[in-house]
Amino acid sequence: MRNTSSQSTSHANRLLYWSAWALACGLLAFASYLGWQAWNADISSAEPVRAAVDELKTEDDTEQSQATLPDWPASEGVSAVSRRASYSTIIPNRPRQEITNYAVQVGDSVFAIARSFGITPESVLWANYDLLNDNPDRLTLEMVLRIPPVDGVLYEWKEGDTIGGVASKFEAKPEEIIDWPGNKVDLINPEIRAGQLVMVPGGKREFRQWLVPTIPRGRAGVSPDVLGAGACPGGYEGAYGTGSFIWPSTYRFVVGNDYWSGHLAIDIGAPLGAPIYAADSGVIVFSGAAFGGYGNMIMIDHGNGYQTLYAHLSQVSARCGQSVSQGQLIGYAGSTGNSTGPHLHFEVRYMGGFVNPWFVLPAP
Repeated sequence: MRNTSSQSTSHANRLLYWSAWALACGLLAFASYLGWQAWNADISSAEPVRAAVDELKTEDDTEQSQATLPDWPASEGVSAVSRRASYSTIIPNRPRQEITNYAVQVGDSVFAIARSFGITPESVLWANYDLLNDNPDRLTLEMVLRIPPVDGVLYEWKEGDTIGGVASKFEAKPEEIIDWPGNKVDLINPEIRAGQLVMVPGGKREFRQWLVPTIPRGRAGVSPDVLGAGACPGGYEGAYGTGSFIWPSTYRFVVGNDYWSGHLAIDIGAPLGAPIYAADSGVIVFSGAAFGGYGNMIMIDHGNGYQTLYAHLSQVSARCGQSVSQGQLIGYAGSTGNSTGPHLHFEVRYMGGFVNPWFVLPAP
């Protein structure tokens, strides 16, 4: 009985083992089938792509054709700015760093020279004090001026000068002297040799001007040895001004120097021999040659605090102490004294101070 039971158990175990083995084989076979189906699907879908690639390769090899992009549809109502290619290089303007020498020519003035070089007239005067003594009327033909590269003071370095001292003298900052590339100062060891020309950018100083003093109609006590042969002894009485002025010439434009801090007058472009008239009524207190580059000059005291001055005349026709009315002929335009061409140097003064003639003359 025990033997029969043992055999039955052994038979059942073998049956279970083979059933599990059969199930495993079935699952493996099913998985293989599924893999085979998926592989066949990939092959089928890749065939058209492979065929298209082979066709492109064949066309490229045989015809060496180049693929083209599809046409871009133009949108309506869109405007654009077309730009043409430029092959030129635009070089920016850079400031000068070198001092330029300039020979004065006919018709030149400090004002016009400065404007042509893009700097102020003051900078030209300050750079040429040894020649002009701060007086633009001392300009003469063929005089060689030093033209600084920028506005400021061109200064010749002296023994014992310091950068801080020179900067303070011309109301500038030390770094402006050191950093200006034209000065070529070593930033590590900023030393400047005596005799070297140094630019003080933005620097300034007062002018040292020589002017004919204002001469009243009373006894002035001036001497021809001081002012020139045209000095009058004074002690006059006569006509008084109206307080309004007319142009002293039929020519009403400026040639050369305009009114500025270094030139307290306007240069009217009257040609040689053009008649010059009294701008207002008054008494002649100077008539003839004057020192200081004025040449032949006339000064009128108008008796109301105003004086007018007319310089570089070729000829004077009014005499000392003579009363003249507004618009009366007093002389003829010329180029006497320090002048580079015919013109009328015209000054207006009030109570001894200078007035810009544009403020009192009628519109040209």
